[in-house]
Amino acid sequence: MLSRVANNLIWLDRYMERGNGILSLLKVNFYANQDSPELFSWSPIIKNYTRADNTFYTEDAIECIDFMVFNINNPNSILNIVTKARENARSVQEHISKELWLCINSYYLFLTKKDLREKLKEEDPLVFLDNLLDFHLKFYGNIEITLERGPAYFFMTIGKYLERVLQISDFTAMKLIEIAKTSDSLEQSFYWKNLLLSIGGYQLYLKKHKSSFKEDHIITMIFQDTLFPRSVYYCINKLNRHVNLLIETGELEKNNIEFLLGKLESTIKYTTIDSINDQGLDNFIKGIKEDIKNISFSINTVYFSNVN
Repeated sequence: MLSRVANNLIWLDRYMERGNGILSLLKVNFYANQDSPELFSWSPIIKNYTRADNTFYTEDAIECIDFMVFNINNPNSILNIVTKARENARSVQEHISKELWLCINSYYLFLTKKDLREKLKEEDPLVFLDNLLDFHLKFYGNIEITLERGPAYFFMTIGKYLERVLQISDFTAMKLIEIAKTSDSLEQSFYWKNLLLSIGGYQLYLKKHKSSFKEDHIITMIFQDTLFPRSVYYCINKLNRHVNLLIETGELEKNNIEFLLGKLESTIKYTTIDSINDQGLDNFIKGIKEDIKNISFSINTVYFSNVN
């Protein structure tokens, strides 16, 4: 497979994964902000998902959602993300299913409807966000049902899990900043619950630990759980597996990527909660993000000479 095609497949899934994460974050924060606006402000989301020179600020929920969904000057607005995903999908149409292309194109056409922006102001914002999230569910479903398990699927899966690890790390880092601002255990538990809801882990956590929000249990689940599909360990394990599948099919050459992924997987799996606490969770997260960026850079440098 040509390097540019593989690169576009990776970024197609990265963009869609990023969009899904941002929408989930907006939805959960909307719920929390309605109950406790003093705890769950909008500024951390805006700060984390726009340019460093951004001057936009608001604590109005509708204005924030509008900015994060429609603003063309925000590189991580849903409109910009889906536009980029559509461009990548169009360039690799012969490598993906017709159903997958139609799903992405329909999403783009929906976002560019003239009256959609006004609907956000007139209707329930939660219904609005759910309508957008439905497109991501259709995207994931079309991949699983209509895409053959070959190189295109493997490259897209790599993109998804690269992006997911970075998102989980970013979401957790955002909450750590907020948690550090208070010594109130109840407020801290609200932040941990909000984090679990944002990454879709709340119900699973309750099954394992009932309603007790203990920091060690939450950290272990988010970073080391072998069955939770949004744990960092699960994502790294999937990354490792699909890189090896590409090597087996001759699409990738053996390289230090295997070593980097294996090392990171082992580090996460065998690092104890005491060790994480000793080094500080923020430092642990920084290390994971740096390793993922090195892995991503290594893939781009070695295999994709024509990176966009």
